[in-house]
Amino acid sequence: MDWDAFKLSLQLALYTVLLLLPLAILTARWMVTLTARRKAVIEAMLTIPLILPPTVMGFFLLVTMSESQLPGRIWRALFDQTLVFSFEGLLLASIIVNIPFAVQPALRALESIGNDLREAAETCGMSRWHAFKRIELPLAWPGILTGAVLTFAHTLGEFGVVLMVGGNIPGETRTISIAIYDQVQSFDNRSAAIMAAILLAISVLAISITFLLTRKPYVRIRA
Repeated sequence: MDWDAFKLSLQLALYTVLLLLPLAILTARWMVTLTARRKAVIEAMLTIPLILPPTVMGFFLLVTMSESQLPGRIWRALFDQTLVFSFEGLLLASIIVNIPFAVQPALRALESIGNDLREAAETCGMSRWHAFKRIELPLAWPGILTGAVLTFAHTLGEFGVVLMVGGNIPGETRTISIAIYDQVQSFDNRSAAIMAAILLAISVLAISITFLLTRKPYVRIRA
């Protein structure tokens, strides 16, 4: 069992959720205000990471973040290190790839809140930000929580983008999915099976907790 790779994967997943979730919530709330046509275009653009094969998405990110492109040159100028093949580059790639997993559930949850409720809050003198914080967020939290769990679970199991952008540097970019691949390549199926089972258990546990927390309570109506 490669505990360093497991720890790195947990850190990557946690940081991705913490950084992406606020951006996803604000993006989803902004999209609610758009017209149907504009929202469809934005949704299509945000769904691209789901459609492209991970290796293709990883290749585009690798080229974009290299020092031959502006983002890579800016990073080098600011921090005197390369963005690719680093944990920071891996984190940035993870955030980009997980955008649809975080935004879509939050968007569906915020869309389910009727405009009449927003108008009622405005009539009561509440500002948009206050109504968003006190009314919309509590109502939309099941969708937001679902997005957080999906992002966390997907980050733990991501392989193609991680390999393309981060490579396989022990202690820096070698995640548990890469470690599983290495163990299979070296015919150590026992170690690979243990790590795969741990990933499966974490994913099932996280999704089960989400379903338990977000399901609607059953109410029995007596005649």
